[in-house]
Amino acid sequence: MTAPARPRAARESLPPHSLSELVAEYWRHAVEIRREWLEHGLSTRPADRTVAEEIVAGIYARHSRHRPHVHWVASPRQALPLLDGLPTHEILQRWVMARRPPGPPPLASDIAAGLSRLRSALDACISDLDTGAPRLVRRNGQPWPVLPPLEALAKGVPLREVLRQGVRDALRTSLADGFYLPVRAALAGHGPLPVAWYGQQEAHWIAYYDALRRLGLARYRPSDNDQLDDWATLARSCGWWWPGERVCVMVDRPAVLETEPIPDGWHEQVRLRRGGRPPVEYRDGWQPPIATARPSSSRDRP
Repeated sequence: MTAPARPRAARESLPPHSLSELVAEYWRHAVEIRREWLEHGLSTRPADRTVAEEIVAGIYARHSRHRPHVHWVASPRQALPLLDGLPTHEILQRWVMARRPPGPPPLASDIAAGLSRLRSALDACISDLDTGAPRLVRRNGQPWPVLPPLEALAKGVPLREVLRQGVRDALRTSLADGFYLPVRAALAGHGPLPVAWYGQQEAHWIAYYDALRRLGLARYRPSDNDQLDDWATLARSCGWWWPGERVCVMVDRPAVLETEPIPDGWHEQVRLRRGGRPPVEYRDGWQPPIATARPSSSRDRP
């Protein structure tokens, strides 16, 4: 794994006096938390199978299922023959429609619904911090501006929004856009893939809620806090996984994962290294063919 580039000194320098040193310290702490979770998201250590299996068993129990048999594989490609019958995104969409299919919902649908409820509950517990700057007024539902973080805080963008952009969205760029979506696309020739959870690459949303509680900007209910801890532990323990009713297919972490900084990113975003040998190799030797088309813009998006 290649380490993400450290930020330029200019990006961490204090902007105008409207931003207090205290708020700047909050942001610096958030950067440390983001780096910690990026390291987990890009880890090439072997999976901690015992811990991962216990957390998955707890997720099954939370949704009234028995402990599954866990089938470990060395790569997502190796998982493909084991995924027959598991629901795709299109199938899960039917379960959120007014006319739902007959019979009980698949486990993947219950997990997705449970995660949606968890995130809503966590969002409801988030407070904000007065930055000392006049609050920026948005008109007609306009999105918050995307600016370098300390400049955004100085202009009155709420700290909560800066954390969303600089932790959750930045890690999503690195771990989803930068890793699991390209790898998933490399499997597209095998037909529609069932719904998966991405283990270590779930870190983008976990890190956001973890940062908020560690900064003292959120106090979650004990049951929600416990669930967040479970997802955080799973992200620190394994790669992708597909939940079936009786069998859960789990993937070890890659053996090789090489990244490079995204040019001009404000939040240390990375992408899979371009040029030379393949940047990803799993423990069975599979090297997914990664598309290298450049994005239309490397700046953060709201």
